[in-house]
Amino acid sequence: MFSIHRPFAARRPARAALTLLVSLIAVLVAGCSSIAPQAAPGASKRTVTDMGNRSVSLPAQIKRVVTVGSVPVINSFIFAVGKGDTIVNGLPQFARTPRYRYHSLFAPGINEKPMMQASNNDPNVEEILKAEPDVVFTMDPPRVEPLEKAGLRVVLLQWRDPEDVKQVMTLMGQIFDERARAEAYVKTFDEVVGRVHRETSAIPADQRPRVLYFTPATLTQPHAIAEWWIETAGGRSVTREDMKAESLTFTIEQLLRWDPQVILVNSPADAQGVFNDARLAPVQAVKDRRVYTAPIAAHTWGNRTTEQPMTVLWAASKIHGDRLPGVDLPKEVKAFYRDIFRTELTDAQVTDILSGQL
Repeated sequence: MFSIHRPFAARRPARAALTLLVSLIAVLVAGCSSIAPQAAPGASKRTVTDMGNRSVSLPAQIKRVVTVGSVPVINSFIFAVGKGDTIVNGLPQFARTPRYRYHSLFAPGINEKPMMQASNNDPNVEEILKAEPDVVFTMDPPRVEPLEKAGLRVVLLQWRDPEDVKQVMTLMGQIFDERARAEAYVKTFDEVVGRVHRETSAIPADQRPRVLYFTPATLTQPHAIAEWWIETAGGRSVTREDMKAESLTFTIEQLLRWDPQVILVNSPADAQGVFNDARLAPVQAVKDRRVYTAPIAAHTWGNRTTEQPMTVLWAASKIHGDRLPGVDLPKEVKAFYRDIFRTELTDAQVTDILSGQL
């Protein structure tokens, strides 16, 4: 009996040691797995795909940003996701006018921040580097490579069609981790634009006024996006057939042949220039005094901006106000900036924006 049990008794210390070793390995494995997510390389980074289809590595949190080039336009998207306080650059020289005074409402203190581009809009790389931004936003493809070579993270924003505007907002929601805000914007965009389109889509072509959106000083339709919002608002853009690029320049003779019934411009000076130009006296819109200045808040509504839904409403009210009897434009504007920009405008501020006098 004794001889039978001795081998088992002799193996007990070895088996105990093996059990202990397995237990220690299990503890170590469990411990390592519990800290692995913190130690994983790149855990504090993420990658986004910008509008140029470029992959850009960004920090987990975006706290400091620089906008260069078309600064007011880019800022409008940052305001709409509630991150105006992350902008570390001030407005460029061309935008340091009363026309852009609402930037200081959407991003208090922005007027005290340094300019980071020259008068020709070239980025001041040295100044940008000193600001230590988490990301630089630009709409200008040629500026991307020089900024990246300086060691900066650059996101390219581009849009031409209205659907692109929503894509840019979705991208900004990803970058700032404000996806709900971006989704709310897209929903508002579709609801407002859809509502106007339902009212205007049934208007026969011969009842749609001929509309021209242009810059009088250069005889240019400056932005292709206007072709979309004029048509959506119930007008017939006289430049639509000739608009092959982002802008279109034409002659006075061509304008006279178009004979627009409604003219839309970007500033009070532009409107006055139309009325003061004797060559335009025969134009129907001039004779009927139907020359209107686009509102401006974050940016000029007639150009590309997050405020595009308000552009459509405003244009429809000027082109076909009788077709939108239930629309209270000041109320709509106040609701838009409250819900999207999270800014409560006073009645006086709404009147100021809609006056077209900025």
